[in-house]
Amino acid sequence: MISLQRLLDKGQVEALIQGCGLRPTAASAKAALFVQAAHRLKTSGTATQSQVRAFFVPGRIEVLGKHTDYAGGRSLVAALEQGFCMVAVPRADAQVVVWADQGQPVSFALDPELVAKHGHWSNYPMTVARRLARNFPACRQGMELAFCSDLPPASGMSSSSALMVGTYLALAAFNQLEADPRYQRQVHNQLELAAYLGTVENGQNFGELAGDQGVGTFGGSEDHTAILCSRAGHIGQFAYCPARFERYISLPAGHLFAIGCSGVVAEKTGAAQALYNRASARVRAMVEAWQRGTGRTEKHLYPILHSGPGAVERLRQLLAVQQAGPFSPAELRDRLEHFIAENEEIALPAGEALAQGDLERFGWLVDRSQELTETLLGNQVPQTVALARLAREGGAAAASAFGAGFGGSVWALVSEERADIFLDRWARGYARAFPGLPGGFFLSQAGPATFTLAGLG
Repeated sequence: MISLQRLLDKGQVEALIQGCGLRPTAASAKAALFVQAAHRLKTSGTATQSQVRAFFVPGRIEVLGKHTDYAGGRSLVAALEQGFCMVAVPRADAQVVVWADQGQPVSFALDPELVAKHGHWSNYPMTVARRLARNFPACRQGMELAFCSDLPPASGMSSSSALMVGTYLALAAFNQLEADPRYQRQVHNQLELAAYLGTVENGQNFGELAGDQGVGTFGGSEDHTAILCSRAGHIGQFAYCPARFERYISLPAGHLFAIGCSGVVAEKTGAAQALYNRASARVRAMVEAWQRGTGRTEKHLYPILHSGPGAVERLRQLLAVQQAGPFSPAELRDRLEHFIAENEEIALPAGEALAQGDLERFGWLVDRSQELTETLLGNQVPQTVALARLAREGGAAAASAFGAGFGGSVWALVSEERADIFLDRWARGYARAFPGLPGGFFLSQAGPATFTLAGLG
């Protein structure tokens, strides 16, 4: 805990953030956001001497591993230096009040029957509150939470997952969830916590912690893993279903990420949600075809492909004669071939190339990932395709679209020395190709996982 008064002083906040893994310019920007969030609580009536909790929750870059996590595959991820700065104070009742950067707050109860507002940002904190109230009957300590963010929303950087993680962290702290026997039986480390929060979002069960409808998307826990388990200056390699840490890989010396936002929103709502869920539904259809055709019980694509000699060919044969269902054999074939290439032929050797400092091979493998995302996965739009191409033409060591797709952003690995020049040329080239779109461009190191300011003071 930390006093609200201390968070109203930008100099003191910068001192708290020092050494957490952000570059000085990024740390200064975060300090300003914490002050704004603290001021919002003050103006809403919180006394300056009140003890509060403060969290930084980053967005994430999916370097490689497009739509692999919920299939049991792996991904290479890193946290951004951009994210949510959250300040929360406990209430005397079970109400949760959330103040966003602007506008009026949303208010709701810690209630297992809470009905969330789909299509509105409040769906995310409300879903967390409902799930915690269901999973932990003693979780009834409400709070007021204010957040400010420099993470572009609906841009493929997991702003929705970050909001959910931050809401969870505050509620978990005030309700002492780590002391709850139900929590202790199911969650033993940050990686397992990330997996649990993935099920909060997708609605699945997590051991004895029963699920519900989630937020309406059928994804995995890659985003939550990157947010909770990243390491500053590194790319993390993780596998999923169950969640497994594989290794951290140092970002090449003298390089950082340039991010280009296409301006085409990638919200996981409405039509975009249906497109996103269609990619995961094709994986479920493959698993069901395998179970029907073999009588085996594997629940995810990765263990199916590694279940024994000839498993890959057997699955291909089963999909070729698939008759019933919403997907054609060709759609299922393309989805399978994309997963095999992305997970088996690209992610692992790309991680090795990066670890060895072989940026030429790394760039070639990322190019292949981008190409297959366009041709087999089919989740790209002309704007993200152009951003990746323009980045490579502009001298980036590697560049790829990332996130759920159907809009969003592209990352580019660039020389820190020439990063500003690259970013300016990239932005101008994109503006010429797509005039009028509100694209955005910024730089980020591979940042730290979420942290609490009180823990650093």
